[in-house]
Amino acid sequence: MTDCCTTSCNKTNTPKNHTCPANGKPYTEVAARTIMHHIKNAWQWQNKDQRYFFCDDPACEVVYFGEDDSTILKSQLHTRIGIKESSMDALLCYCFGITKADAINNPRIKDYVINMTKAGICSCETSNPSGRCCLKNF
Repeated sequence: MTDCCTTSCNKTNTPKNHTCPANGKPYTEVAARTIMHHIKNAWQWQNKDQRYFFCDDPACEVVYFGEDDSTILKSQLHTRIGIKESSMDALLCYCFGITKADAINNPRIKDYVINMTKAGICSCETSNPSGRCCLKNF
């Protein structure tokens, strides 16, 4: 298993940012594999031969978008996107199901996630809708 918090899983020579068609801000690339783990009815999704990006703006309904400006909205996912929610039960860590409230009520939880990540017992690349390490959310 790769250490998703220290290595790049999707190395390319092309720019990693693209502008969200809904809010006009640049966002980083995400693997189609990640999208497939969060989208409803993944078997029906038309994964095109293009790069995809993750929009983390809480005010934007778009979660994923392609280079062709196609979009995937929050309503099209079975996963709640913690970074787009203000609720205390929003997830910070998708690998271990840790919410904002959990992290506030138990400061040692972050150490637990750090240790599990160091041990390679995380799945941020697919579990976290951003495709990036959950530690960034703490």
